[in-house]
Amino acid sequence: MNPELVREGRNRYILRRRGNMCVEGIVYLNHHLLPLVREDKSLQQLANAACLPGVVGRVCGMPDIHEGFGLPIGGVMATAADGVISAGAVGMDINCGVRLLATGIVAKELDLPVLRALINRIEEYVPTGVGRRGKHKGITRKIFEEVVHTGSRRIVEYGYGWPDDVEKTEEGGCLCGADLGAVSKEACSRGSLQLGTLGGGNHFIELQVVQEVYDQEEGKRFGLFPGFLTVMIHTGSRGFGHQICKDFSKSLLPAARKYGIEVPDRGLACAPVESREGLEYYAAMACAVNFAFANRQLITHDVRCAFGDVLQRNPADLGLQLVYDVAHNIAKWETHKGQKVLVHRKGATRALPPGHWGNPPLYRGTGHPVLVPGSMGTASYVLTGTEKAAESFYSANHGAGRTLSRTAAIKSISREQFEQSMDGVIYNSRNYKDLLDEAPGAYKNIDQVVNVLTEIGFTNPVARLLPLAVIKGKD
Repeated sequence: MNPELVREGRNRYILRRRGNMCVEGIVYLNHHLLPLVREDKSLQQLANAACLPGVVGRVCGMPDIHEGFGLPIGGVMATAADGVISAGAVGMDINCGVRLLATGIVAKELDLPVLRALINRIEEYVPTGVGRRGKHKGITRKIFEEVVHTGSRRIVEYGYGWPDDVEKTEEGGCLCGADLGAVSKEACSRGSLQLGTLGGGNHFIELQVVQEVYDQEEGKRFGLFPGFLTVMIHTGSRGFGHQICKDFSKSLLPAARKYGIEVPDRGLACAPVESREGLEYYAAMACAVNFAFANRQLITHDVRCAFGDVLQRNPADLGLQLVYDVAHNIAKWETHKGQKVLVHRKGATRALPPGHWGNPPLYRGTGHPVLVPGSMGTASYVLTGTEKAAESFYSANHGAGRTLSRTAAIKSISREQFEQSMDGVIYNSRNYKDLLDEAPGAYKNIDQVVNVLTEIGFTNPVARLLPLAVIKGKD
């Protein structure tokens, strides 16, 4: 039976302490989304996370919350320095994240054949699908070992990007504390082959048009103008991060027993943050975080090359400027209410307010862009955070959130429903069945999800983007 939710004002529901819970939970929902959380185990998973030693504040469920492994997807959990770190509270796809490119291209000037040529050319550069290897012969084992410690900056130094790309990436494209010595040989062998690849599942490259700009000043600062083309890239640390999470989800179970920690669910296997096992997981996780930043940077380079090839112009003349890059699955040391805490965000994105020191200098006055992709075929949003989001450790939802499992989507969504939901959006697969598990009908309504936090002042909407063409990889 799901834990009981108690309404606490508009779009807020409290998960009261019960059993071994150390803190309460809070879930941000409206009346449209409330029934959906009662259909899976996400609330129980949030309650389980509240039982872990050292959890502070409230564990938080974002509006896109749904069942995951360990912490629910759309979950935020902060632990004190004497608390624990959990691989299952970060997720399998470490630093799955999104970056957005703004262009100087008027979208309506690109007809369907040109859009098709663009996604075809991008796919020639960027391998898609599970298990695919990168095409860059120059990405050697040596470079792999460098980027897991230095992130996207090293990729740019090798010529795969522009200098200000790094300034417009969360953490400057590098999470400190990485140590490849904490990573298994199997994970390294997978990672060294996959830089510059998209992967499968919900990962995508999408060509979009700026449908509406709600805040003209911030839109201008971000380079977003109505009618212009944007490019969104969504991927993470690929098999490298997956193997790291798999390895530590297994090894942290005996570690928890060693330190006398009662784990309410094996998906929340953990160890004290400052223990040998905890430090090793953080060091390995940071490697995957940096790999993912570098992966998205390399893909950005390839996207720019593809645009240059198809449109026969220098990519710099087409714009293709990075707006921002944000992480979704990560654990980071941050200061909240004067206390240093380790914030685990799983399927959630950081949303810092204007003036916060954690913003890059370029966006100190506005707050960094918060990028929220919709499902394939639906709108995406650019937002900024506010001071009110301090309640959620300055966090916001990372997307729409699933309502159907992949298996259920494949079984229940018809071809007609799929094509109607895509509404003219070009996609790269010849067989629609390859994409059914990611069909818009498998996800919550992105407008409803975004509205939950904007209505209570946690986020400010900046722009709404509509898809024109999408590249997906087959699982």
